[in-house]
Amino acid sequence: MFFVNARAIIERVHRNQTEIILQTRTKPGEESLELPGGRLELFEPILDGLKREVREETGLTIVEVEGSEKRINTAGINPGFEVECVEPYCVYQTIKGPVDSIGMYFLCRAEGTLLRNGDEAADAGWRPVEEIQRMMKEEPRQFSDVDRAGIMYYLKHKFGLLQ
Repeated sequence: MFFVNARAIIERVHRNQTEIILQTRTKPGEESLELPGGRLELFEPILDGLKREVREETGLTIVEVEGSEKRINTAGINPGFEVECVEPYCVYQTIKGPVDSIGMYFLCRAEGTLLRNGDEAADAGWRPVEEIQRMMKEEPRQFSDVDRAGIMYYLKHKFGLLQ
């Protein structure tokens, strides 16, 4: 089985610190820290799926996605076949493990009231980037297998951390 995912790195600046949302995955047999997001439905536009997943898991509404202004949609050119192209922050692919998946991370800004518990997620909250860096150094396996890589990429390439 193959999955395609859209995941959100939802940022805000609070008290002069960059924070992102982390939550605990609550699927049976799985408990790890993760970023909001999940599997796209068949033929679901990427940004629509991203927004749906974030809403289901956090209650928040995505109001800005970095790079979304570059989006291309071929609707109307060939009514039987449409393609969407978007610019993600980064892309991942599992290259070993029990699940074959590929996904995209997007840097986002969101508004609304953060739900503590959402669809297959609990304990959603804002965490300072410095705290996430410390958590990653102390025990990287507390993060979901996929999001561990995405968070490491974010820390390294956005902030120069985890060197």
